[in-house]
Amino acid sequence: MGTAQRQETSGKDAAAQDTARRDTDARDLGVRSEREPAQERFHYRPLWIEESAKRRRLPDPVRTAAVRAVLIISVTLIQAMVAFLCTLAGSWLAFPMVLSSIASTVVATWAALDVWVTRQVWNQRNGVVSAPSSTARSLRRERRRARRQAQAAERAQRRIRRQGKREQLSHP
Repeated sequence: MGTAQRQETSGKDAAAQDTARRDTDARDLGVRSEREPAQERFHYRPLWIEESAKRRRLPDPVRTAAVRAVLIISVTLIQAMVAFLCTLAGSWLAFPMVLSSIASTVVATWAALDVWVTRQVWNQRNGVVSAPSSTARSLRRERRRARRQAQAAERAQRRIRRQGKREQLSHP
């Protein structure tokens, strides 16, 4: 076999491999190639696989407080950095920036405490804390008791209506 024949053969092999690769890629993307029958269905691969979260999502009020706190704290840090740089540069803006940084620090501390308090209140109201003195547990107990009483009253009413229909002499 000569060099020209080898190149021609390897060209055919490369073309066959290229066609096979294109068919495989098309199949992976869910596209039909010319060689596949129209009846064959493709399994679409998902773009990502959902994994269960290791931790539960924060409740809405707590998340809102946390986002607010992060924004306030970031602005406070930026203000402190600007105040420091203005002080190094000897700018007239240094003194007002230092004062505003002090005020922002107080506000940022309040925001961080707000997240903690909001979380504690949410836990107490919604029963995440499993202490016997939890307010949420007694509230749930009361709600359950009220729901059972309402269901019992409804069953009694239905029973009375059924008994009333049995005692009728004729049907309207």
